[in-house]
Amino acid sequence: MEFAQRLLGTRRGSTILGIAAAVVAGLLLLVYLSQYRDSVSSGAQPIKVLVAKNLIQKGTPGDVIASQGLYELADIRKDQARNGAYTDVSSLEGRVAKEDVFPGQQLTSSKFGSVSSSTVSTKLTGALRGIAVPVDTSHGMIGQIRTGDHVDVYAGFNVDTTTGTQTVLRTMMQNALVLNAPANAKTGGVGGSDTSVVIRANSNQAAAIAWAADNGKLWLVLRPSVNATPAKPTLVTAQSLLIGVKPLAGVQAGVGR
Repeated sequence: MEFAQRLLGTRRGSTILGIAAAVVAGLLLLVYLSQYRDSVSSGAQPIKVLVAKNLIQKGTPGDVIASQGLYELADIRKDQARNGAYTDVSSLEGRVAKEDVFPGQQLTSSKFGSVSSSTVSTKLTGALRGIAVPVDTSHGMIGQIRTGDHVDVYAGFNVDTTTGTQTVLRTMMQNALVLNAPANAKTGGVGGSDTSVVIRANSNQAAAIAWAADNGKLWLVLRPSVNATPAKPTLVTAQSLLIGVKPLAGVQAGVGR
């Protein structure tokens, strides 16, 4: 009799333990399913990542990718984002492509390496060139123009025309990025000591500025840091300045080439 009671108690205990184990297992299953649903739901959430819009060649600076619009923001599922995927264009600052990035590929930290942001070459790619513009303190606004500013470039020179020599001033380039500029002005001479400011231009603009520097006088004109509006290129002569007469056809032909 006593043995039967013990056996019955053991069976009841086992049943209770079994039920408890089943309850625990059920709870664990519910927790797992809940976490799984959450992870699936989270992974399906859309996010924006940077992808290459055009071929980004190895060695292309991040600043150039940003300024030239070589990227676009794409909406993808969160679980489709690569490790280290860039979600903001500011992440490209001071970076350079370590490998070719093909159109449609995500821009990730593994594809880019760090580089000194002060290096001029990080601002150049393709047809862009860096050219040192020789100026004196006043013509180049030395001490006022800083690296990262944007300037317009004017050139003044004498032009031979059918009616004689004309002194003209012409807009050579607008909205040029200053890649490097002296921090302080140096005194000396009538216009100040000769120095140079490095600006960014395409290959044709660089050639024209180099010719103008050898054959005339260059001016750098500082643009507003924000909300700068485009201006019509100018061609100024003594006649146009003093009495409003348009430059002679010969002057326009000689300077506009």
